[in-house]
Amino acid sequence: MAVILVGLIALIWAGFSFLRGVTTTSDYVGDGTGAVVVVVERGDSLRTIAEKLRSADVIMSVDAFLSAVSFDDRASSIGPGKYSMRVQMSGVDALALMLDSASRELNQLVLPEGLTLTETVATSSKSTGLSKANFKDALKAPEELGLPAWAENRPEGFMFPATYDLSGDETATDVLSVLVKRFEQASFDVRLESRAAAVGRTPYEVLIVASLLQAEGLPNDFAKVARVIYNRLDAEMPLQLDATVAYALGITDILLNEEQLATDSPYNTYVNAGLPPTPINSPGEAAIDAALAPANGKWLYFVTVDAQTGETKFTKSYDKFLQLKAEFQDNLAKSAGE
Repeated sequence: MAVILVGLIALIWAGFSFLRGVTTTSDYVGDGTGAVVVVVERGDSLRTIAEKLRSADVIMSVDAFLSAVSFDDRASSIGPGKYSMRVQMSGVDALALMLDSASRELNQLVLPEGLTLTETVATSSKSTGLSKANFKDALKAPEELGLPAWAENRPEGFMFPATYDLSGDETATDVLSVLVKRFEQASFDVRLESRAAAVGRTPYEVLIVASLLQAEGLPNDFAKVARVIYNRLDAEMPLQLDATVAYALGITDILLNEEQLATDSPYNTYVNAGLPPTPINSPGEAAIDAALAPANGKWLYFVTVDAQTGETKFTKSYDKFLQLKAEFQDNLAKSAGE
C-alpha cells in the first residue's frame, strides 16, 4: 500500500511539474501592435520559424510558438514567403496570423517581353528563391509543363511575359507551368492557331516570327518587320537578322562583327535559309498579333537608323538599303562623339 501511495505521489508531482512548465512559458499577452515582416525560407522547420519570430520580437520565446503549434495540425501548412506580422504577440495569436492567408505576401515574378529561356530561368530563380538547377531540371521534363502539342516539347518561346503573383510554395515545374498556361491564354486571345493558316504558316512558325519581331523591332514597327520577314521567306532570301546570331552566341549585343556573323549555328540566318529552328525569346501578345497580321508592303529590308530613338526605315531596294546602313553608321559615329 505504501509503495502504491509513493508512486501515486510521484506521478502527481510529475504532472504538476509538467503543467507548471507549460503555464510558465514566457509569452506575450494579446495580438500585438505595429507591423513587421518575417521571411520564411523554403525548408525552414517550425523551430526555425519560431526563432525568426523571436528575433523579430513577434513572440517572447520559441517555446510560446512551439506550444501553440503542438495543438494545431495546420501549422505544418506554413510555407515559404513573406508574412506581415505584429510585434509582441502571444504564441497562439502569432500562429493564427501566419495561418491567415491575408498575412502572406505573394511573391511577384515580372517577366518582360523578349526574354530567352536562359534569362527567364535566371529571373524566375531570383524572384522565387528556387535555384537555377531546379528550373533546369524542370525543363528536362517539358512534357510536364502543359505545352501545346505543336510545341513538340520545345519550351523556348512559351514562357509568356507578364507579371505573376506566386504563393511561394510552388516548385520550379509549377512556376514554368503557370507561364505556359498564360501563353495558352494569350494564344487563345489572338486566335493563334486558327489565324496562322491565313499567313501560310504553322502556329509554331508564327511564334518564331513573333520572337524575331520582339528582338528586332519596336511595337510600332512590328507589323512592317513581319512583312519584311515574310517577303524574304517568299523570295527565298536569307533573313540576315543579327538577333538570331546573338541568340546563337548567347549575347545581347546585336552590333556584331564579321566573324560573329559567320558563326556556324542553325540559328544564324545569315548562313542558313528560312526561319531559325525555334523561337529566340518569349514574345508578347503584340508581337504575336503582328506576326499574324503583317502590314501590306513590298519591303525586303529594314534598318534601325537611329539606335537612340529606335527610328527604323524600310525599303525594297538594295541600293536604298545600303544608304540606310550608311545613315545608321553616321548616326552611330555622332552618338559616340557626343
